[in-house]
Amino acid sequence: MSESDAARPAAVTFRDALVFWLKLGFISFGGPAGQIAVMHQELVERRRWISERRFLHALNYCMLLPGPEAQQLATYMGWLMHGARGGIAAGALFVLPSLVLLIVLSWIYMMWGDTPTVTGLLYGIKPAVTAIVLFAAWRIGLRVLHNETLWAITAAAFIAIYVLAVPFPAIILAAAAIGFVGGRLAPGKFASGASHAATAKSFGPALIDDDTPTPAHARFRLPGLVLVCAIGLLLWIASLGAIALWQGWDGTLTRMGWFFTKAALLTFGGAYAVLPYVVQGAVQEFHWLTPAQMIDGLALGETTPGPLIMVVAFVGFVGAWAHGTGGPDALVPAGIAGALVATWFTFLPSFLFIFAGAPLIETTHRQPALTAPLTAITAAVVGVIANLALYFALHVFWPGGMQAGVDWASVLIAAAAAVALIRFNAGIIPVILACGAAGLAIHAVRIYGSG
Repeated sequence: MSESDAARPAAVTFRDALVFWLKLGFISFGGPAGQIAVMHQELVERRRWISERRFLHALNYCMLLPGPEAQQLATYMGWLMHGARGGIAAGALFVLPSLVLLIVLSWIYMMWGDTPTVTGLLYGIKPAVTAIVLFAAWRIGLRVLHNETLWAITAAAFIAIYVLAVPFPAIILAAAAIGFVGGRLAPGKFASGASHAATAKSFGPALIDDDTPTPAHARFRLPGLVLVCAIGLLLWIASLGAIALWQGWDGTLTRMGWFFTKAALLTFGGAYAVLPYVVQGAVQEFHWLTPAQMIDGLALGETTPGPLIMVVAFVGFVGAWAHGTGGPDALVPAGIAGALVATWFTFLPSFLFIFAGAPLIETTHRQPALTAPLTAITAAVVGVIANLALYFALHVFWPGGMQAGVDWASVLIAAAAAVALIRFNAGIIPVILACGAAGLAIHAVRIYGSG
């Protein structure tokens, strides 16, 4: 390393940080792993705004939280550098481009979703989404399912949600209880993989280095914790109360606010883990959208930057549009309101978790000791995601029901996507584009062939 490289970087202005967080919002493709890798490359390796060890320490905390860990990590980094305004800017800009894109795509979908071009593209993307969900279960399973105990938890979770229709929150709570007890009786059965911090290395002096004192705004104070919790609770009560005064407690947007708050508190394991809960509520309980629309929404979510959980914006848009929130002459404003409500109540807890918990984490610089319950939860999540893959497969491969026969073209597209993802480690975006093109071609052949 040269002498210039070894010099500590200059202080970063809030304006420069804003530009970076906005850029990150537009390039954060590839799911949580890809988004975290981009942040590591930019913040640790290239810009050296924070050291490897401090970055991984923050990541370890975010991995323990419910909610989208990549967005929470961005919020943590912004908060550590520039206080509350930095955290708000980083977290909000991380999802803003995705929110705008999904609102536009949702509008196009509701207006022209039945046109041949859109129908053909979605025909190919839906099997790809089924393969992507299966790939997520496979990838998480490789990381966590190291023994028969964890496999048993996975199998039990699958049976509970698929056969017995046990609510997703109950499965998560049961898995946490099993991990809590099992971690004390047989800790070896619930051991996780290597710690992130174990691989920490140096890329040169950083602006916030290993030995850099915790900034004044990031030091833990009990009054500060109480204030943050009070502000978060007041924001939640005020926003949900305002919607209830407008629409009533049984209004669609009011139900969405309460539902997505619960979803935000149950997203251990990432977006793929909470999707079954969203399906249970949005599709099966409230009927905001159909199973086919849910699959389409996930397909659109996979093609936009930002966390995959942003699919809630599509759910909110379609649900508010379909239920005529605001009347038949205000479908677009209703859809936008639904997307904003879903996004607000999904991400508000994430900001609260960072602003409330990060000061305490900064005082420890050690990995939190919640390994066993979280390992059990992750094992259960594998079973839940496998159920989601089966749920999607049933609707994609048998679009007309079992009695109508299997759609073999969809099966072949899904199989090709699965092979590309698992065997050749292809990127999600190229797989979606290729499957969309295949679907468009098959749909065109069917139209012109029948004509």
